[in-house]
Amino acid sequence: MDQYKIKHMIIDDHFDGQEYVTADFSYNNKDYSVTFNKSDLETINTWLFEENKSIPAHLSESVIDAIRDDVRKRI
Repeated sequence: MDQYKIKHMIIDDHFDGQEYVTADFSYNNKDYSVTFNKSDLETINTWLFEENKSIPAHLSESVIDAIRDDVRKRI
């Protein structure tokens, strides 16, 4: 797997009755964001940022799992 780098992480405590963790990261020279449910780190959404817009990202499960493990260690 190519390397990714988490650039920024936000933990939203009690946002709309839920808690979420969003990690912004770079992967393959592109910028992405993934949001997890904080309690079980289930993926809520993933975004790819290109040309001043965001579109749904299609990342492999291995990339998502690596990010999830990294986020788990950081929280």
